[in-house]
Amino acid sequence: MPVVPRAEGSATVFVVLRRMRAPLITLIVIFAVSVLGLSLIPGVDAEGQPARMSVFDAFYVMSYTATTIGFGEIPNAFSYAQRMWVTVTIYLSVIGWAYAIGALLALLQDRAFRHALALRHVSRKVTALREPFLLIAGYGETGETLGRSFDTLGRRFTVVDIADARIDALELNTSHADVPGLVGDARDAHVLGVAGLGHPYCEGVLALTNDDEANLAVTMAAALLRPDLTVVTRTTSSVVAERMRTFGRPTVINPFDRFGDHLRLALRAPASYQLTTWLESGPGAELPPRADAPAPGRWVVCGYGRFGRQFAADLSAEGLEVTTVDPQDDEATVVGDASEPEVIRRADLVTAVGLVAGTDNDTTNLSLVAEARRANRELFIAARQNQPTNAALFAAMEPDALLVPTQVVAHDAYARLSTPLLWRFLRELPGQTDEWSAGVVDRLVDACGTHLEPLWKVRLTATEAPALWPWLTARRLQLGDLLRSPGQRDEPLAVVPLLVLRDDETLLAPGGDLVLAPDDQLLCAGRASTRRALETTFLVDGVVEYLVTGRQVPTSWIWRRLSRSTPIPEPTRVP
Repeated sequence: MPVVPRAEGSATVFVVLRRMRAPLITLIVIFAVSVLGLSLIPGVDAEGQPARMSVFDAFYVMSYTATTIGFGEIPNAFSYAQRMWVTVTIYLSVIGWAYAIGALLALLQDRAFRHALALRHVSRKVTALREPFLLIAGYGETGETLGRSFDTLGRRFTVVDIADARIDALELNTSHADVPGLVGDARDAHVLGVAGLGHPYCEGVLALTNDDEANLAVTMAAALLRPDLTVVTRTTSSVVAERMRTFGRPTVINPFDRFGDHLRLALRAPASYQLTTWLESGPGAELPPRADAPAPGRWVVCGYGRFGRQFAADLSAEGLEVTTVDPQDDEATVVGDASEPEVIRRADLVTAVGLVAGTDNDTTNLSLVAEARRANRELFIAARQNQPTNAALFAAMEPDALLVPTQVVAHDAYARLSTPLLWRFLRELPGQTDEWSAGVVDRLVDACGTHLEPLWKVRLTATEAPALWPWLTARRLQLGDLLRSPGQRDEPLAVVPLLVLRDDETLLAPGGDLVLAPDDQLLCAGRASTRRALETTFLVDGVVEYLVTGRQVPTSWIWRRLSRSTPIPEPTRVP
C-alpha cells in the first residue's frame, strides 16, 4: 500500500501565499494607484501642448522608478504636477518595498516555512533514489553508528529524527553519498512516507529512537502499510516487545538480553566472544582484546532493575551463584545503595569471581569498578555505560566487558542487515570450540590486519560467475583452487571464507578441499585488492584452467585461433 505524504508538494506555496498576502496586496495597490494617477495628471508635449501619458507609458515609468533604476522623464519632460505625484509615489513604493522585504525575511525565519521547504527538499531527494535503501527512524548514537557502517558498505539510507541538530549534522558528515534527512516525529505515518516508506526501493525500516512508544508506532506503520519490508526495532521492555511482535514479524533487539548472551559466551569461550564482537562492529573496527574467562564461582550484580534481573537470570542459567544488590528491591540479596562502602562490604567482593556494575547511574558504576579493583584485582568486571559522554571514563577503567546499549543495538542490527550470511555465521558460532574461533581470528588478522575489512557475499551462479560455471556443474573446482592468485597460482589470495551456504546447509570456515557446487553462496573477508582479484577469476575465461591445472590458456577467441590452442574440454561430470 503506497504511503502518500499529505499536501507535501504544495505546502511551500501555501505558506508563502498566506504569509506574503498582505505585503503583496500593499505593493500592488501602491503600484496601481501610482500608475493610474500618473496617467491621469496632464503634462506638456514637445510643442508645449497639454498631453496625458498612456497607461503603458505610466506603467513603464513607475516600473523603473519603483525599482530605483531611474531612466528619466519620458516620453516628455514632466510637468510640476507629474513630478509632485512621482515624488509621492517614490516614498510610498519605498515604504511598500520595505514592508514586503521585512515580511519576506520574517518568512524565511519562520519555522513552518522552513519545515515546508525541508519537506519538499527531502521528498524530491527520496523520490529520485533509484537503488535499494533503508529508512532509519532515530539518528542518535545507534543510528549514526549504523549509518557509518552502511555508508562504508555503499548502502543508501534515509533518516527521520525529531531533533533538528541531528539532521543538521547530516550536512556536515563525510558520507560517500547524500543522505536525505527529515526533521519530524517518526510516529507520524506521513513523515515516514516522505522519508521513503512507500518508495518501491525501500528495503527495510529501522526503529532506533530512545522512545519505546515511538518505536512501536514505527513498527505498526511499517507492518500495516508495507508488510513486505524487513523491520528492525529496539526496546528494553518485554511488554513492549510482545506488542511489537503482534504486528508482522519484526526483529526486536533487546540490548540487555543481547549483552547477557554475549557475556555468557565470554565466560565459556573468550575467543568466540572476541570474534563475535569484532565481526558485529563493522568495517574498520579494531580487534578487541581477548580476556581470560573467570573461574566458576559467585557473581555480584549491582542494580537489580530490568537489566540486573535479566543478567542475574542468565548467570543462574549457567549454574553460577549470584548475589544481587539494589536499594529498593526486597528480592535482592543485599538491600542498599551500591555506592555506599558498607553495602559493598556486605556483598563480599573478596570471595567473588565477577562483578556486574549495572545500575542506571554512570557515576555509581564507575565507583563500583574502582572499588572492585581495589578489593579484588582478579575479579572479572562487566560495567554498564548509560551516557555516551562517559565513554572515555569507562575506557580508562578498562572493564573486561562493557555494555553500551546503543552500540549493542547498532552492532546487532548491522549483523542482521549487512548480509544475511553474517547473521547465519554468528548464529552458528557459539556451537564451535574456542580453539576453532581462535584459529579464525588468526586467519582474519593475517588477511585484514587488526582492523576489519568489509565483508562481502559471493554467489556462484551462471550470471555472477560465468567463468566458473562449467567447472561448478562438473564438480571439479575446489575452494582452495578458487582462492589462488590469478596472476601467480602458487600464491594464495589473502581471503578468509567465513561461511559457505549450500541450499539450507551451512559450512563454517571450510577448508581448501571443499568441492564447490552451483549456486553456492560464500561470505568472504579480505582487502579490496583481493576482492578485485577474485572477481577476475569469476569473469575471465581461462583463469580457472590456469588455477586448477597450471596450464596457460588464451582468454580471447582471436588468440585461441592464432595459437591454435585446443579449446578447453568440457569437464566430465563426477557421478
